[in-house]
Amino acid sequence: MPKQKDRTQTKLKLEPYQVVLRPIVTEKGFHFAEKNNVYSFEVNPLANKGMIREAVEHLFDVKVLEVKVQNRQGKTRRMRHVTGKLKSWKKAMVKLHPDSRINYF
Repeated sequence: MPKQKDRTQTKLKLEPYQVVLRPIVTEKGFHFAEKNNVYSFEVNPLANKGMIREAVEHLFDVKVLEVKVQNRQGKTRRMRHVTGKLKSWKKAMVKLHPDSRINYF
């Protein structure tokens, strides 16, 4: 029987500041942060859930309970007669321990 590869181990090593690119600051995001203690970040498309968890814990000194990830497709946009496409990106929704908070400002 062949050995199964451990999916949590990757050869790619990203620093925490390379994993979390920016927080997503919207009204909906603030609502989730206040009510459910869930914060949204744009993350590196190569990062997995384990890398995101470690990066957020390291950068913001908090305890992460859960990480959900979405791959967002770039939208098509028109500028006069030329059509273009915005880049695709990865979004992470990070749920923190009830005692932990992140202050954006």
